[in-house]
Amino acid sequence: MQPSHRAPLDADRLRAAADGFHVHVTEETASTNADLAAAAREGAPEWTVHTTDHQAAGRGRLDRTFTMPPLSGIAVSVLVRPVEVPPARWPWLPLVTGLAVVDTAREVGVEAALKWPNDVLVDDRRKLSGILVERVETPDGPAAIIGVGLNVGLTADELPVETATSLSLEGASTADRTELLLVLLRRLRERLEQWRDPSRVDELADDYAAACSTIGRQVRIQRADGSDVVGEATGIDASGRLVVDGEAWSAGDVTHLRPV
Repeated sequence: MQPSHRAPLDADRLRAAADGFHVHVTEETASTNADLAAAAREGAPEWTVHTTDHQAAGRGRLDRTFTMPPLSGIAVSVLVRPVEVPPARWPWLPLVTGLAVVDTAREVGVEAALKWPNDVLVDDRRKLSGILVERVETPDGPAAIIGVGLNVGLTADELPVETATSLSLEGASTADRTELLLVLLRRLRERLEQWRDPSRVDELADDYAAACSTIGRQVRIQRADGSDVVGEATGIDASGRLVVDGEAWSAGDVTHLRPV
């Protein structure tokens, strides 16, 4: 039985309060990212938002699934068309999204941090969120679909794995999904505007480093071929890659080993 406080998203409230966003709400869909990608190819404007009360086939990084019971979390995708941003800066988008989710969690009293690139964790081990950013080619130029799945009201019995958690379980000040989605959209827009401003590149890098618990740690990177790299994570380079013992890595599963 689902907790009695769960309620559908308030579409009217979202549309009224999400200034500058074009919000579409559904009861259920397979994937908000897929829905929004189709809309982008048909000419949807920047800041179009697709969200749902139940996402049946959500995906996260590395093709992992991200599922939640109906009405228990946020599944949202946001369309941006940052054609003015150099291609070398686009790999920062997943990191920027993770930072916006950390901002959101902290605003409601949950002290989350990032494991590179965008795992949003509490106490360095309990995961709150799944993030998937996809590039889409459209008649109006390249676009990015920013997808976020955020566990809000899941109970301990509903967690998909023992390393997952939810805002409610971590003592968040609210479990109102409509309110939380408005916070997330605001924080995401702020971080995207920071990313798009060439004069704020260093500021964004500093903000990310301050929120990222990977930097300064001994880490293990598991590569796609099954081999491992172990070393000290010392920073993030200009392309958003993790620097380990002087070498930059753009992909791989990262495990924190111990502080340096």
